[in-house]
Amino acid sequence: MDVHSVGIIGCGLMGSGIAEVSARAGYRVIVREINEELLQNGLNRIRNSLGKAVARGKASQDAADQTLARIQGTLDLADLAGCDLVIEAAVENMALKKGIFAELDGLLAPHAILASNTSSLCITEMASVTQRSDKVLGIHFFNPVPVYPLIEFVRTILTSDETMATAREFGASLGKTMVTAKDTPGFIVNRLLIPYLLQAVQVYEDGLATREDIDTAIKLGLAHPMGPLTLLDFVGLDTTLFIADAMYDEYKDPRYAAPPLLRRLVLAGHLGRKSGKGFYDYT
Repeated sequence: MDVHSVGIIGCGLMGSGIAEVSARAGYRVIVREINEELLQNGLNRIRNSLGKAVARGKASQDAADQTLARIQGTLDLADLAGCDLVIEAAVENMALKKGIFAELDGLLAPHAILASNTSSLCITEMASVTQRSDKVLGIHFFNPVPVYPLIEFVRTILTSDETMATAREFGASLGKTMVTAKDTPGFIVNRLLIPYLLQAVQVYEDGLATREDIDTAIKLGLAHPMGPLTLLDFVGLDTTLFIADAMYDEYKDPRYAAPPLLRRLVLAGHLGRKSGKGFYDYT
């Protein structure tokens, strides 16, 4: 199936990034938010991102203008009815996502594909509320979407070969490198990443080394671009905790049990860069 128009649910950090790269690839994009303030914040984020690309010589002003012209913002889910592919990038709440999928299933044409950008939640459960479970999959982008080259596709036991082929053609058109995982919590990246991050928190909480020495050791000893505590602040401590809890609930494996320090930092509102303070102070 050919994809001509892409719908995005949510215009936050992830949704706005997905909208930008889709429009840059030539797709007509309709992005939906729940209120005007969030929508305008997201559209402004896209404008700023394109402005930076022009300033750095990575895009022409004409190309940036054409990209913006392909993006339509809306508050009405029904405006996505004509889309060939809809990618949900709402908050990580299963009940909310299932409600969105059920409503979209009744709006979209029979051929349309439904995808979620979730980093950890069960795609099969989302598909269960639709009448098109063969056309449902995970399309997990990484933040910031215009910069990171990876897409993690998540295939359920119900996703058809045709749906996967269409998804891969879409990913290739965005210039992304693609990997495919089964529908299990954490998929590939987070299943490997979360235990590593949690262990770094435990090492720090146990007083084995300073946060700076932990990060420096990993950066220089393993050639990582950043240390685990810096990475936690970048990803978001609340996001990491949510993923860890979801994986622990599924596997009951102590590797995914969040250390008390991580949970207390989240309760204190120290979420990382986005709140100004996490393991490090960004104020």
